[in-house]
Amino acid sequence: MNDEWNTESQHMQFALTTTARHLGESGAEFLDSMPVRRKDGPNPQEAQDPPPRCPDVCACNAPRLTGVPNRNPNAVGSHLWYTLAGSSMPVAESRVPQRSLPFHSMRTVSPFRRGLLKWVGNKQRFAHEIASYFPSSIRTYWEPFVGSGAVLATLAPIQGVASDSFPPLIEIWRALTTDPELVKLWYADRWLFLKEGDKTTQYERIKSSYNRKPNGADLLFLCRSCYGGIVRFRKKDGFMSTPCGPHNPMHPSKFSSRVDEWSERVAGTSFHLMDYREAMIEASSGDFVYCDPPYRDSQSILYGSQSFELSQLYQVIDDCKSRGALVALSIDGTKKSGKRIVDLHLPKNLFEQEIVIDCGRSMLRRFQMRGQTLERERVTDRLLLTYTI
Repeated sequence: MNDEWNTESQHMQFALTTTARHLGESGAEFLDSMPVRRKDGPNPQEAQDPPPRCPDVCACNAPRLTGVPNRNPNAVGSHLWYTLAGSSMPVAESRVPQRSLPFHSMRTVSPFRRGLLKWVGNKQRFAHEIASYFPSSIRTYWEPFVGSGAVLATLAPIQGVASDSFPPLIEIWRALTTDPELVKLWYADRWLFLKEGDKTTQYERIKSSYNRKPNGADLLFLCRSCYGGIVRFRKKDGFMSTPCGPHNPMHPSKFSSRVDEWSERVAGTSFHLMDYREAMIEASSGDFVYCDPPYRDSQSILYGSQSFELSQLYQVIDDCKSRGALVALSIDGTKKSGKRIVDLHLPKNLFEQEIVIDCGRSMLRRFQMRGQTLERERVTDRLLLTYTI
């Protein structure tokens, strides 16, 4: 009983530590005063040697965790669920087996919120928080599901390899690194075309052009002008089906400034059209891989997700781990402000640590519930690490 409590207490202390890092000195005071108490049992003696406290301070305004775990009847496996202060949203902290593994230093990453592409699942707002859990020393950074590139550009690696299986997307990224002026021209031409007539009619013409022959130039503008940035595709034929958004797309001059900034941030990265399995097999000792695959629970309307199998990715991650490469995986956590917990069936001993990332309101639900309040549609992601920090 005491041994079981000590392990559980240490994991709870880690959950408090990784969240209180946002509070600086007040976070340390919060930890020192926080009792560790089980909801369904007595309060045993606290562990003598809690895990080391995170040294750096994050600038984001994440809410802190309360110290009382809730036994959620819907929880899957051996998870403890904590509650965000001031809300009823549970947050998961896995019981990861205690093994003698080396700790990796966290890095300090500044926020970078000026996105280039609008993309469902875009992590631009909290990419710096995700990247802060990456190891401080990386030989080559690999991102095999590059998508909008939010985490990539926020990290701005000296040497990176980014890839995706979606040809028009890689066409955009390659143009950004080889001919940024062409990317600016793509956007400006379509922005002017949109202004020449009825906005919705002109948008539909650009969308028809893309659907006749999928290409990066049309996709670039569509993702910035479609409703909510939800680039969705019909399963039967792959056609993009998202309607025009109510907003006015960004002016070309402002977009050009973003192109310049992004081209500098990804200058050290090469972009490749390939399946994630082809890319990840190249990662070796000293390398780091960040995976942000399609979320099967909520993104079945998106490119690539219809054929994606998470179990296959688990095997590829395990192969990377055996070669000495470190891996972080972003994946579903909770939906509907914590009322629903996504069951992932994680392989035993594949991941060493689990971090909870508050993603705010669901972008997909914003598209599906036009004009309705989204207070009950907050989501969290899991950030699963094959290493400890």
